[in-house]
Amino acid sequence: MQPAAGDTYTYERTFSEADVRQFAAVTDDDQPRHTEPDDQGRLMVHGLLTGSLLTKIGGDIEMLAREMTFEFRRPVYTGDTVRCEWVNETVTERGSGWDVAASVQCWRVEDDGKPRETVLRASVEGLIRE
Repeated sequence: MQPAAGDTYTYERTFSEADVRQFAAVTDDDQPRHTEPDDQGRLMVHGLLTGSLLTKIGGDIEMLAREMTFEFRRPVYTGDTVRCEWVNETVTERGSGWDVAASVQCWRVEDDGKPRETVLRASVEGLIRE
């Protein structure tokens, strides 16, 4: 399907302790903040694990990413639900596909489903093939 400027995609995920521990094992980023619970019993989610919400959306639309820029605004903790919204800003036809530039914002979500605060902003550029 041909992408268009303004196309919007969302994905939401609640991060678990198992998610953080697996990511720590895979990346060898085992800082205590990711492996030892805080005084509320939570682990801090790795920034790039939060950033993986973008890769889920990129995979869904079959984008080959060339560049991703992240601005980590607030920490995310296990048990937090994060909603990520991706918006195609520009789409340019290119031979057998399209160059796409997108902006992304991720929010921590309240129990009532409403976004509370921005935890991540990002930009993505890549190619979607026909």
